[in-house]
Amino acid sequence: MNNAVFYDIHKSYEENFEQLPKNLEKLKNPNFQITKPLDNFLGFPINIPFGIPAGPLLNSKYIKKSFELGFAVSTYKTVRSASFPCHPYPNILFVKTSKNFKTEKNPKAIGSNFNAHYPNITITNSFGVPSKNTKFWQEDVKKALKYESEGNLLILSFMGTAKKGQTQQELIDDFAKTAKLALETGAKVLEVNLSCPNIGNEGLVCYNLEVSEKVCCAIRSAIFETPLIIKIGYYKNNKDIEKIAEIANKYANAVASINTIQAEILDKNGNQALPGLNRLRSGVCGSAIKWAGLEMVSKLDKIKKKNDYKYEIIGIGGVMTETDYFDYKKSGANLVQSATGAMWNPYLAYEIYKEEHEI
Repeated sequence: MNNAVFYDIHKSYEENFEQLPKNLEKLKNPNFQITKPLDNFLGFPINIPFGIPAGPLLNSKYIKKSFELGFAVSTYKTVRSASFPCHPYPNILFVKTSKNFKTEKNPKAIGSNFNAHYPNITITNSFGVPSKNTKFWQEDVKKALKYESEGNLLILSFMGTAKKGQTQQELIDDFAKTAKLALETGAKVLEVNLSCPNIGNEGLVCYNLEVSEKVCCAIRSAIFETPLIIKIGYYKNNKDIEKIAEIANKYANAVASINTIQAEILDKNGNQALPGLNRLRSGVCGSAIKWAGLEMVSKLDKIKKKNDYKYEIIGIGGVMTETDYFDYKKSGANLVQSATGAMWNPYLAYEIYKEEHEI
C-alpha cells in the first residue's frame, strides 16, 4: 500500500478543497492497456464499470485525478442552488461498530482518530453537504467535463435544501431548480441525492416516499430526457424498496444504493464525538456497511427482473477490495462505486481492472 489518500482527514474541508493531498498529486498514474472502452453504463461507453461516488471528489482537480487513476465513472460532489457551509472540523473519524451493528435498532459507533488499517476501515463522515455558490460550481463542473475523455463518464450530484419554515412544495421546487442549474453545465448524467444521513436537521427525503416521488417528478420535468440517477439509503422494509423501485422506473434511469447508515457516534466515554449541533448522528461508511449495500442491490435487482423494470443499479457501500467489487457485480450491480476504499487506496480501480482482465 502507498500512503496517498483522496482526502486528508487531518486537514479541514477547505484545505482539502484548495489542494489535493500532496501524496495523491505525486502518485504515478497507472498504465491501463485500453484501446477502446470495454463496457457501458446508461448507454455511455466506459473503460470499466467502476468509479467513485459523490463525496471525496470535491472539485474538478479531484475529478481529473480520479479519471487518471482509472475510476471511469466519477461523481462530482453534491451541489446545491446556493452556497452552504461545511460542518466544523473534524469531518471524518475512524469508527468501531459493535458486533450487533447490523441488527441494532438505534446503531451506535465509537469514533476517534485511532489508526485503522486498510482494507478494514470504517469511518463516519460529517460534512453537512457543503456547496459553493452556483456560479462557482457551474464553471468548475464545465472545467471537470474537459477531463472526461473517451471511456470516462462524469456524473453531477445535486440536492435541494431544506430550510426552517419551508413548505413541502418549496423544497420540491428547490430540487427542480438545482436540477435545472446542474443541467446547464452540460453534464451528461445527473444524480439526485435523496439520502444524506449526515445532515441531521434536514432529514432524509428518500424515507418519505410520497415526497420522493414528487421530487423525482419535478426533476424529470426540469431536465427533460437527461439520464437521472436517484441515490437512496438503506431500507429495512421490503415494501418501501418496492415503492422506491417503482419511482425509479417511472422517473429515473438508475438507482445508486446505498449512501451511508446513520448512527450515533460516541467517544470512548459515551459522549458525542463530533462537536456542534445536529452532529450526534452521522453517516457510517466503509467495510462495516457492505452487507447493507449488497442486500439493497440484490433486492433492487430481483424487483427489477420481476417487474421488467429498466433502471440500472449502482452498488455502493463497503467496496474496499477487488473481491467486494465482484460481490456487487454478482448481486446485480451494473456499476460499482467506492468512496472509503478509493480514499485509502487510489490504485483500487487499477487493481480491479487487472483482476477482471487477468493482466
